[in-house]
Amino acid sequence: QVQLVESGGGLVQPGSSLRLSCTPSSRAFGARAMGWFRRAPGKEREFVAITTWLGTSSIYADSVKGRFIISRDNAKNILYLQMGYLLPEDTAVYYCAASTTGSTSNANTYDYWGQGTQVTVSS
Repeated sequence: QVQLVESGGGLVQPGSSLRLSCTPSSRAFGARAMGWFRRAPGKEREFVAITTWLGTSSIYADSVKGRFIISRDNAKNILYLQMGYLLPEDTAVYYCAASTTGSTSNANTYDYWGQGTQVTVSS
């Protein structure tokens, strides 16, 4: 069973930047895409960003477009989410996920999930 381990969350002020990392326990497990989702308090889980396994194509939610960048370091086997200009509404638990079926924003198509890392944006 592949495990995804997130790190990098924390408490930051509005307007700050933060970088999340996700490291799979295996280098080759058939993933075709990896992504980030988040769940804010009292809300449904929502799509944030996804990228293909080789990082050649990415998709972003409108709410983070222009502020967040998803990338994958193939050599180190790490997925990143660089978050800039953070807003209080970005406060959520952020989850890393991997899909073996394709690059889609539908969380139901993702086979592997991390435990999540808390991001809190507050002054």
